[in-house]
Amino acid sequence: VILEEGDTIGADLRLIESHNLKIIESSLTGESVPTEKNASLVFSNPVGIGDRLNLAYMSTTVSYGRGLGVVVNTGMETEIGKIATSIDMEEENETPLQKVLAKLSKYLGLLTLLIVILVLVVDFIWIFIDGKNLEIEAYIEAILSSISLAVAAIPEGLAAVVTIVLAIGVQRMAKANTIVRKLHSVETLGAVSVICSDKTGTLTKAEPTVLDIVSFNGMKCKELLRIAACLEEHFPHSMAKAVVQAAVDRNLVHEELHSEVEYIVAHGISSMIENKKVVIGSYHFVFEDEQCTIPEGKEELFEKLPEECSHLYMAIEGKLAGVICIEDPLREEAKDVIKALKAAGIKKVVMMTGDSDRTAKVIAAKVGVDEYHAEVLPEDKAAFVEKEKAEGRKVIMIGDGINDSPALSASNVGIAISDGAQIAREIADVTIEGDHLHGLVTLKHISNHLMRRIHNNYRFIVGFNAGLIGAGVLGFIQPTTSAVLHNTSTLCIGLRSMKNLVSEEELQ
Repeated sequence: VILEEGDTIGADLRLIESHNLKIIESSLTGESVPTEKNASLVFSNPVGIGDRLNLAYMSTTVSYGRGLGVVVNTGMETEIGKIATSIDMEEENETPLQKVLAKLSKYLGLLTLLIVILVLVVDFIWIFIDGKNLEIEAYIEAILSSISLAVAAIPEGLAAVVTIVLAIGVQRMAKANTIVRKLHSVETLGAVSVICSDKTGTLTKAEPTVLDIVSFNGMKCKELLRIAACLEEHFPHSMAKAVVQAAVDRNLVHEELHSEVEYIVAHGISSMIENKKVVIGSYHFVFEDEQCTIPEGKEELFEKLPEECSHLYMAIEGKLAGVICIEDPLREEAKDVIKALKAAGIKKVVMMTGDSDRTAKVIAAKVGVDEYHAEVLPEDKAAFVEKEKAEGRKVIMIGDGINDSPALSASNVGIAISDGAQIAREIADVTIEGDHLHGLVTLKHISNHLMRRIHNNYRFIVGFNAGLIGAGVLGFIQPTTSAVLHNTSTLCIGLRSMKNLVSEEELQ
């Protein structure tokens, strides 16, 4: 298979030729920075074992360069296919609470039948004791009394109230621009204790931007950026676009001062500007391949480059001229949202990412998660969710990419970002808008109020009906009065359940 710029790969390939080949694997790993790929002539190992850098996966895109690969997996045997087969698409028509209440109603129905039969037998005994066994009216009165008692005892309000409250909850979530695909998630959200989140596209914006330009040769940062944009504008990968956009944002215009721009194997660009050789690219390319050096006295400045950023190094005539620091910017609301979720009852927030440990550590510290896991594969995310569930915790998984899909499926409640991958949205129980994360806090508050209302209604209905049964059996109230009170209470609880779950002020 021949690979060229812009191609979307249709199968898993092992590369046998690679000419400056870089592939965007965001559909698989969630990371938007292109991955450099190298050729290999070794075919003894299956895909997934050994050096992953000589593999090109299905559904990834060639950012630039070209290459030649041999197909090793197709269809459901590819990495994407394996992810798809690991997804549980089972649909549930009833929520867990509805199932519990259905079973409870069944047992209460049997108990009610036994009580009615017992009361009827006792009434018949009293009829014989009083000598009224020949009076048909006495038997009719006993039967009607038992029927009234049955009407008072049957808890038909339980299922109705749960359904009403769930419907009100879904309606309120819809007002918060949230789509609920599976009803069980509405009540489960109120009981979760762990939230697992992807990093790229969830806690961050998945849009690389230039954070800073650090000069090492005395040139102004604007001039360094101008030169970098002049070179990078010829290439379509995401980091190049970030550099060019930064120049546009600063109104930096440039002329084509360089000679022919060429890709250099091992991640970099080389050209001539004003008869001086300029190279720009990775640490490996600039310092190891091109043997460039850091200007004397600038070593400390080099060591203090921000760890959370990807670094694009530019050297002129063998000396480091500047470093462009590129970040995947954190969502402004991420830290506040995590703090609010903990206040709403979440015990642990976990970040899982395919990014490096260095970057993950910095992001985790900034947003305030309780723990993080870096350089994880899709199956690792799902395995972590299953582990938490096995330890008795209810787990939410939040993600936006194909690589998050197994974990979304494995979680008690999967929440997808609306502008994420289609498969993630299809698998998720809930979809929130991608503009901000405050919808998560709104969801948690609504679910908390929903479960509180259901449990309050449940306790009231069971307690009130039990009181009516006891009063009826002991003869304190007439059976007809008991039935009227029972039906009136059911109506009142139903009307109360239709009230708004939570006010706008409480969600602020």
